[in-house]
Order: sequence, then C-alpha cells, then structure tokens
Amino acid sequence: MTYCVAIKINEGLVFCSDSRTNAGPDRVSTYSKLHRFSVPGERQIMLMTAGNLATSQAVVANIERDLKDDAGFNLRKANYLSDIADYIGELGLQQQQKYSTGGPGAGFNAEATFILGGQIKGVETELYMIYPEGNHITASEQFPFLQIGETKYGKPILDRIIRPDTPHETAMRCALVSLDSTMRSNATVGPPIELLYYQSDSLEDAAKYYKFEENDPYLVSLRQSWDENIRKAFSELPGLNQVFAEDP
Repeated sequence: MTYCVAIKINEGLVFCSDSRTNAGPDRVSTYSKLHRFSVPGERQIMLMTAGNLATSQAVVANIERDLKDDAGFNLRKANYLSDIADYIGELGLQQQQKYSTGGPGAGFNAEATFILGGQIKGVETELYMIYPEGNHITASEQFPFLQIGETKYGKPILDRIIRPDTPHETAMRCALVSLDSTMRSNATVGPPIELLYYQSDSLEDAAKYYKFEENDPYLVSLRQSWDENIRKAFSELPGLNQVFAEDP
C-alpha cells in the first residue's frame, strides 16, 4: 500500500510520501514514490505515484524517455501544468490497457493514481490529482491538499490544520504527522519517508528535501511528542459528569 500527500499553501508546495511497496511476513520492499523533474530557472515539477508499481514505473520511464528524445510533447515543452496532467493521464491509460483487454494478464488490476505539482515560469504553482481513468482534479481553497493511496488515517489532522496561509514549516510537520498516523494504523505504509518543500517562484533545484529512515531521531521525537500531546489534550477534554449528573 501507499500514502502520499501534497499541500498547496501561499508560500509554495509540500510533498510527503512513504516508500513501502510490499509488506509481508518475510519481505518488505521499498521504492521511491516521489519523482522530480527540474529545468532550473524555467520549471520545477514533482510527481508522486500510488497503485500498481509496474504502471507507475512505466509512466515515469515514458516521461524520462520523452524528455531524452525531445518528443513532440514532453515536460519541457508544456506551457501549463494542466497539459502535463493530461499527458500523464494518457500515459497511465496506455499502460493499464495492456492488461484490460485480451492477451496475457487480462483482467489484472493495473490502475495507478498520481499527484502532480510544481511551477512553470510565468504561471502560479499548481497541484493536480490524476485518476486511473486519465482525468484530473486540482486542490481547492477550502481543502488545499491532495492525497492518494491509504488516505483515511492521515486526513483528520490535515482537515484541522491546513489552510492556504499555513506557514510552510507547519505544513511540513503536519504532513509528517499525517503520514506517521497512517503508518501507525496500516503496516503496509512505511519508511523511508520523503519530504519536499518547493517555494513559490524560486524555480531552482534547491527545494528543501529530506529522506527519513525508520529510526531517524527527528521522526522518533516527532512521533513521541505527538503521542504525548494528544493524550494530554484528550485528558483535558470536558468530562461527562454534566451529562450523567445524578438527579437532585
């Protein structure tokens, strides 16, 4: 399983993903789900993947090949991020169709979902979620974040904390807690955790990026602090005495 979250704030974009692709009793596999495509000074593009690993790997390989071969359309030639979202949606569909009709592997679930974000010079930062069907949506003012994979465990804190004016450092911590909460409830989501912040209008390959291994000191400290403070907050909630008060 997978969990990826991307956040759009006034200051820029935050991306956070796990790296676990398989978790069984005798084997744990990892693979990076956060990919960066950079043309310094011109465009910075980030792509996160969830779903069938073969499909997502093939899509990324196609993107890289089209860039190398200077294909008629590639990430370097697009004028808008929405055009890139359409392009990635088409690539995903092409890969899935290999397994959807006739031939070997027919009926195999090869669906993959993507989060695309970044900035092209002269255009504001953008964030899109691309569905297996090839269509896409963007983040809203009310909910300025997108999730793919195992989304339910990490959503509550995003709903409560993230707003367009949230400082980027707060958004980064929130993304980490969201992912850690997911790992706590679902063993198929796990480290290494990748965290990236792109500042709006920087257009340089100097984004803040860090990969957290399972026992990273900061990650351990964050987890312990969150656990302790959420227990403290719970213990300070109004008691039920007024609800179950005995009749005078």
